[in-house]
Amino acid sequence: MTVGVCYFPEHWPRERWETDADRMVEAGIEYVRMAEFSWAVVEPRPGEFDFEWLDAAVGILGERGVKVVLCTPTATPPKWLVDEHPEILQADFDGTPRGFGSRRHYCFNSARYREETERLVSRMVDRYADSPHVVGWQIDNEFGCHGTIRCYCDDCAAAFRGWLRDRYDGIDDLNERWGTTFWSQRYPDFGAVDPPRPTPTDHHPAHLLDYYRFASDSAVTYNRLQARLVREANDDWFVAHNFMGDFETLDAHAVSDDLDLVSWDSYPTGFPQDRRAADATPDELRAGDPDQIGMNHDLYRGTKAAPFWVMEQQPGDVNWPPYAPQPAEGAVRLWAHHATAHGADAILYFRWRRCLEGQEQYHAGLRKADGSADRGYEEVRRVAAELPSLAPVDAPVALLHDYENWWALSAQPHSPDFDYWAHARTYYRALRERGVQVDVVHPSADLGGYAAAVAPALHIVDDDLAARLRRYVESGGELLLTMRSGFKDPWNKLRSEPAPGPLAPLVGATVDRHESLPDSLAPTVRYRGESYPARAWAEWLAPAGREADGDAGTVDGDEDRRADGDDGAVVLGAYENGVASGRPAITRNERGDGAATYVGTWPGGGLAAALADDLLARAEVERAGRFPRGVRAAERDGLVWITNFTSSPVEVAVPDGATWVVGDSAVGAFDVGVVEATLGDVSASID
Repeated sequence: MTVGVCYFPEHWPRERWETDADRMVEAGIEYVRMAEFSWAVVEPRPGEFDFEWLDAAVGILGERGVKVVLCTPTATPPKWLVDEHPEILQADFDGTPRGFGSRRHYCFNSARYREETERLVSRMVDRYADSPHVVGWQIDNEFGCHGTIRCYCDDCAAAFRGWLRDRYDGIDDLNERWGTTFWSQRYPDFGAVDPPRPTPTDHHPAHLLDYYRFASDSAVTYNRLQARLVREANDDWFVAHNFMGDFETLDAHAVSDDLDLVSWDSYPTGFPQDRRAADATPDELRAGDPDQIGMNHDLYRGTKAAPFWVMEQQPGDVNWPPYAPQPAEGAVRLWAHHATAHGADAILYFRWRRCLEGQEQYHAGLRKADGSADRGYEEVRRVAAELPSLAPVDAPVALLHDYENWWALSAQPHSPDFDYWAHARTYYRALRERGVQVDVVHPSADLGGYAAAVAPALHIVDDDLAARLRRYVESGGELLLTMRSGFKDPWNKLRSEPAPGPLAPLVGATVDRHESLPDSLAPTVRYRGESYPARAWAEWLAPAGREADGDAGTVDGDEDRRADGDDGAVVLGAYENGVASGRPAITRNERGDGAATYVGTWPGGGLAAALADDLLARAEVERAGRFPRGVRAAERDGLVWITNFTSSPVEVAVPDGATWVVGDSAVGAFDVGVVEATLGDVSASID
């Protein structure tokens, strides 16, 4: 386990570089990432390369034992290239070119830009192929940041048509699978299909879904081009990319197939402000939401089923969210421990020094603008000495996550309150409240090693996926499926059979009706004898063997209600109010050695916690008592981390004689404790 930093030597006088390197070593920094935005410095004029400055920086760091991660600087094509080849620019939804002046202004499908990319990257990787100090490469930087995955230029239009030709058996096949008879949208040939540009009302949902797939695939193939060039130069290097949190438009699972190391960029005080609907609490503004951060840790760990890195970790105040409060004292250290507990093997802070120029002047570094140490520097020194070497996380629960489901739902959310990430995190949070480690994985992942699996809003389901989930359950797996599952086919069309479509035999029930609901009509659900609030969505479930519009009655106490017939699901919960009153809301169906639970609404925190607790109990997953909001536990390699993201001290109870590796049982505000224990032996309470 190690720490690092992102460094821009080209921003600073050369006489400062050795001092910077010495201060990095002093802080325990082992990795330095460089050069991600350096194209105009590496190649100031067409064909004129200047690597002398980068050679010197790599050498200064390497002489001190610091390992260097270089980046391909393709996120920032220089002005001379844009002037010579304006066709490389992206276009907005309305066709307006995105001009020079910031970053990520290139089009993934520009043939010219791919040629320029290959020319530049080949030159760079060949230059450092024999360097003993360079250990790997980051491809580009934050694919899709600033809304740049989906481009609508003429190059993308042509590439989209070619993508469709490869995918469909002729235009008649496309028209049939999309369902273009609606509103007279049939296409005479592939050349007539455009990107989904401005139109009077909503675009066809099948058209949108395929364009979203195509746009993501364009980034995947562009990354693959660069990864190939890096490996051809030196197959001992790792190939990485830095993804972003709660990011929708790029399929990170698909990109990761061409990577050796997956990483992401973590900015905890910004995420609660701009990536969720609920207002950030004062504690979250100082340290972030541990489950918002944690779910991204577990997603990027899950894309490769291996350790991952945080390639950019917030070091202090940042420039891009609406507000930029100073992080709480200790938060910089806390975030490193939290990432470690979730499986990270390295945390690199962005950036070394606050910049004096450009768009990121208000983004803190580990050093201030004058070069002196900022508050994060001392916290990094401390955490670098505390982090041990660890085995990977061994998670007993999988949470299924799929970008195509997200895209299909975003095309027709059917509710202004529906959000794929927020819905998935409802269940993730309930699991993490009990300290349970979770792998966030693609639905195609092998689930055989997991005692339980949660599949939120598995909207698109085909027969193969249904069969794999059935085999998982029959082999003893405990599966929890949620609302909006099995509604659509792979072309974003409603199925003719009732939801959950191919999953219905496994679930033992179907959806009779559904409704999207504002807060004024929010449902309540009776589950295991308790009443719980829910929100946004309600499905009326019809267990097999029961008339679809029959009344299930309210389930009281711990009594289950089973429909007549051997294949009917047990009703575990029913609606208590509204037009759905008395209708089944939650069912469970035993199949082979396991069972499938279906939840037809969006549960509040209390109901989600009860559902998660029952799921874990049936799966015999070790868990702790429910931790307070903002306090989390995680077990890795025989150690349990208690991370306190709140401003209140926490008292931790552990077995007598347990050894504290970091801290002790009194975990202060925004602090961390690490103890040799098992998860089931740990509990915590806020003083």
